[in-house]
Amino acid sequence: MLKNILTLQNLHWTDKQKSYTKREQLDKLISFLPLKQIITITGIRRCGKSSLAKDAINYLIANGTNKRNILFVNLEHPYFLEYRHDPNYLEVIYEEYLKLFNPQEKIYVIFDEIQYFEHWQVYIKSKYESSDIKYIITGSNSSMLSNELSTLLSGRSLNIHLDTFSFREFLDYKQIPYQDEIDRLSHKIEIARAKEEYLLWGGFYEVFEVEDEMLKREILLNYVKNIIYQDIIPRYNIRNTEIVERLAFYLLSNATTMLNYSSLAQSFGISVKSVREYINYFEDVFLFKRVDRFHHKAKEQIKSTKKIYTLDNGLFQIAPQNSKNLGNRLENWVFNALNRKSETITYIKDGKEIDFYAHDRLYQVSYSIDDAKTKKRELEAFEAFNKLCENHTLITYEDNEKIDSVEVVSVDEFVLDDK
Repeated sequence: MLKNILTLQNLHWTDKQKSYTKREQLDKLISFLPLKQIITITGIRRCGKSSLAKDAINYLIANGTNKRNILFVNLEHPYFLEYRHDPNYLEVIYEEYLKLFNPQEKIYVIFDEIQYFEHWQVYIKSKYESSDIKYIITGSNSSMLSNELSTLLSGRSLNIHLDTFSFREFLDYKQIPYQDEIDRLSHKIEIARAKEEYLLWGGFYEVFEVEDEMLKREILLNYVKNIIYQDIIPRYNIRNTEIVERLAFYLLSNATTMLNYSSLAQSFGISVKSVREYINYFEDVFLFKRVDRFHHKAKEQIKSTKKIYTLDNGLFQIAPQNSKNLGNRLENWVFNALNRKSETITYIKDGKEIDFYAHDRLYQVSYSIDDAKTKKRELEAFEAFNKLCENHTLITYEDNEKIDSVEVVSVDEFVLDDK
């Protein structure tokens, strides 16, 4: 049985491996391949971690690696469930692979969704120190593949974080050129349609591959429930499963707003401590991310009221109160674009409010500034914090202009030019 599973999961052994839409993180992954360190790929479920690893397999084979020197194992397969408490079974898998081929020279081992095996870190560390195997491991939990791993494998791992498809990757998938102004003018209509689709449905590959909206929502709903019931509840031994699910969907309905832990605790009939813990778990599996209020003192910033964002726009579609507020969706999209390249994003609120402060620049997001009052409000917010930062960008759905010192850019221009 194990031999059959390995054969089915390693189509590259028989020249049947398919190619995938190139992800922006592939070049980084390729640059890590010659190094000794273990490569970890983290990201939310179904964001494309396995496909990225398989593209690395294609690269290795194209550059001379014997295809049978590469082992790929998806540990989420039901067959492995009964062995998940025994990390030594990872060695059984590896030994079965050696029986198949007895490979010579360097071996590449890819363990996909490795968090399904308990204490896997101990096994990986022992093999790392006693062999010349190059490991690539993927997982859907940030704590497991960062805090815990770095403690045990300090200096032995290099991490790549993968998000759902960016808008650039989305256009690549649709084969819509966008690299320069001529491309964007020539394909203006296609880009506009893609922009609307991405705003509403986000960047999960399996979602934008289907046309039926009911099916799209069903896929997204299954993603979130799998995250809750497979990645959170078993790992943290949570008994009150219904509360965790209700809180997750409540937060989806209220993404881009400020968090009030006390109010949430009262609404759900649990302690403030439990609310904080559950939201920490949601962050660990890349479902949400919180943003601090800016303060010159680090301690005060840590204690500040948080705003919360979901890490893919499509998840708005399954919120219990599916908000049609396009401004919130646009703000969430901009957050994710900023979050791809910066770990330090804050908002500012002191009389006036600034949506994001990052990269020594203030960012405001407004779906439209056609209304004179809206435009005035957004511009006055920049003026209020001009002493803090003089670089100002106002992001809208489709406006591009310059107003005094403020750059007004459409969201597609912002994300396509934002390297």
